[in-house]
Amino acid sequence: MWAHVWGFLYSKYFRFWLKWLLRLLTGRCELQRLLGGAEAGARRTLSVEHSLESSKNKVLRNAVHVEEAEVEKCVRDVMKEKKIEQKDTGFKTNLHISLLQISGYKKLYLNVENLRKVPYDSENEDHEEQLIELWNLLMPHENLKARISKQWCDIGFQGDDPKTDFRGMGLLGLVNLVYFSKHYTNEARQILSRSNHPKLGYSYAIVGINLTEMAYSLLKNGALKAHLYNMVPGLPQMEHFHQFYCYLVYEFDKFWFEEEPESIMHFNQYREKFHEKIKGLLLDCNVALTLQDTKKP
Repeated sequence: MWAHVWGFLYSKYFRFWLKWLLRLLTGRCELQRLLGGAEAGARRTLSVEHSLESSKNKVLRNAVHVEEAEVEKCVRDVMKEKKIEQKDTGFKTNLHISLLQISGYKKLYLNVENLRKVPYDSENEDHEEQLIELWNLLMPHENLKARISKQWCDIGFQGDDPKTDFRGMGLLGLVNLVYFSKHYTNEARQILSRSNHPKLGYSYAIVGINLTEMAYSLLKNGALKAHLYNMVPGLPQMEHFHQFYCYLVYEFDKFWFEEEPESIMHFNQYREKFHEKIKGLLLDCNVALTLQDTKKP
C-alpha cells in the first residue's frame, strides 16, 4: 500500500520539483542527463522511454509513439521544445537511437502478432512447404510416407495432421520451429532425440509451440524490452524474436532434464517454473539472452 502511495506522490509532486532542482544544479534537462550519462543499451533507452511517457509536454509524450520514418523529425521537435541546440550531435544521435529502439519494439510486436494471427492453411503451398521442410530438417534419413501420417508423432506432434496443433499460435509456431531447425540443426536434432527419453521424454513440437506462446507473451507485455534494447542498437527485427525463441528451446530442454519431473503430466507446473526463471532474468537491465552464450562451457 505504502509503495503505491509513494509512487503516486512521487509522480504527482516530487518528480517535478526534483527535475527542476537538478536542472538548476546541472544546467541540463532530464533528457540531456539521461542521454549524456549512460551507455547505449536498455538502461538508457528504458529511462528515456519512462521520461517521455511521464512528461506533461505533449511533444515529448508523443515521441514514444512515432514510427521509424518520423524519428528524425521527432528528434528535431524534441530538441526545439527543450531548447537544446541542434549542433549538440551527441544528444541528437543518442535520442535517435533510443527512439528507433522504442518504435522498433512496437513494430516488432505488431509483426509477430500479425504472423500469429495467420492460421495454418493446408491449401497454402507456402505453409505446406515449411511443414515438409521441418520434417526434412529434423528427420533427414527418414522419408515422410504421406502428408497425413502417424509419423508426425515422431517429431512431437499430437496426431496425424500437425495443422491442428498450430491453432493457438498460428503460423508463428511453425515459423519458429523451422527457424530453430534450420539455423541450429544439430542442436534441434539433439533436443528431438533427448525428447524421446523413456522416462523424461516430452513432445518436441508441442513444447516448441508452447515456447512460442511464452516468447510471444513476453514480447507483448514488454518484458523483452531490456533484452532487445541491449541486443539491437536500432530497430529490433523478426530475426531477433526468432533468436530469443531459440534460446528458450535450448534452455528449456536443459531445465527439464535438470529438474527430472516425475512425468509429462507435470508439464504445466515445470513450464511455469521455467517461465518465472526467464522473467527473473529479464528484469536485469544488462540482460542479453543468446543461444551462443548459453552454449559456452
